Amino acid sequence: MTGESVQVPGVSQLRELIRDVPDFPKPGILFKDITPLLADADGLARAVECMARPFRDKPIDMVVGAESRGFIFGTAVARSLSVGFVPIRKPGKLPAEVRRHEYALEYGTDALEIHRDALSPGMNVLVVDDLLATGGTLAACCELVRGLGANIVAVVVLIELLACDGRRQIAGEHVVSVLTY
Repeated sequence: MTGESVQVPGVSQLRELIRDVPDFPKPGILFKDITPLLADADGLARAVECMARPFRDKPIDMVVGAESRGFIFGTAVARSLSVGFVPIRKPGKLPAEVRRHEYALEYGTDALEIHRDALSPGMNVLVVDDLLATGGTLAACCELVRGLGANIVAVVVLIELLACDGRRQIAGEHVVSVLTY
């Protein structure tokens, strides 16, 4: 398992745009709310640049992102890297033939899907999301990408919650996080 935190000018200013919301979505959780960052044009641009910069000289063919906040950052990072974007969605949301991956949650199971023709074998893929917490969603994304024969260059997230140990779920992947808590 490899990983790094991004060292780009202005990263510390991004922290000021992340709002802490106590007891959301349930008591005892301190939620990291990115909506103030999304509403700030400079903050959003800086966040996208911090996520894209480490991959400017890497052979990225496609960016994938999971529903829904992975769409926000994934499409912006894809645009910044001049590559396409592939959505990974909740079941029943994609119109063509899909590949599905079910994964365990603390309280049950969930699933994600990708179009079967979205990636070609050998493609180099960057997996993007807003948050790495327990790692279940990102692990499912990685399984879907590998299941289509593509290579994962790295996983990049805006925020990593270190106490949740999500890297354990995606052991072996190169993980880049912009902000860690």
